[in-house]
Amino acid sequence: MSSPVLVFDIETIPDIAGLRALRGESSGVSDADVYGAWLEERKAKGQSDFMPLYLQRIVVISLVFRNAEGLRVHSFVDKDDHSEGKVIQTFFNTLEKHTPQLVSWNGGGFDLPVLHYRGLKHGVVADKYWDMGEDDREFKWNNYISRYHMRHLDLMDLLAMYQPKNNAPMDALAKLCGFPGKLGMDGSAVYPAYLEGKLDDIRRYCETDVMNTYLLYCRFQKMRGGLLASEYEQEIAMVKDTLGQLAPLESHWAEYLKAWA
Repeated sequence: MSSPVLVFDIETIPDIAGLRALRGESSGVSDADVYGAWLEERKAKGQSDFMPLYLQRIVVISLVFRNAEGLRVHSFVDKDDHSEGKVIQTFFNTLEKHTPQLVSWNGGGFDLPVLHYRGLKHGVVADKYWDMGEDDREFKWNNYISRYHMRHLDLMDLLAMYQPKNNAPMDALAKLCGFPGKLGMDGSAVYPAYLEGKLDDIRRYCETDVMNTYLLYCRFQKMRGGLLASEYEQEIAMVKDTLGQLAPLESHWAEYLKAWA
């Protein structure tokens, strides 16, 4: 692949501190009661229990980074409950350093807006990401922000022809293409896992999700002629080899490879 590719995915939990502040709840009310009261109000109105994007606190950002040197999987994790801003800043610093092709599954509908709101909250700086031609003329015609540009490729949005009614779940497409799909949990299980202190489980889940997205991106590149059939097969073999090297250190990759067999 001629330019670096950065595939990303985030995992979030409800921002109870933010919810508390917006509701004017006193410190004497427990987090569980603050969240429970909000859920009851939503239920009474027939509304979804899905937290608004600006109240989605990021706990993990997982990446697959592919360049001429190979493929790497890495995660930025908010391990101390106070480093969300640092996690987001590190993500945008990675974009600043490499100016990669950014790839997501529903990143335009969820991940990036969450990063925008939470980054704004924490005073994050992301010059290159927000450039739409003011600093680099090339970015006027291909930037990370505009929906129909390719510097950020929301693979789900593109495959659906930008029609939300056509959206498909990543897990289903991954499995239909012969990839492992989701392992261990799904998005609804993240907050309960967080409350149980299972941050590593959340990270592992996010990493397998982002790997599924990378594999779907490779399949898409084959479909659009970005990879020849032989190049695609080489890429898949390289991914399996890389994960095979990681498997002795991280059990979720052994499980992932087993599901791929």
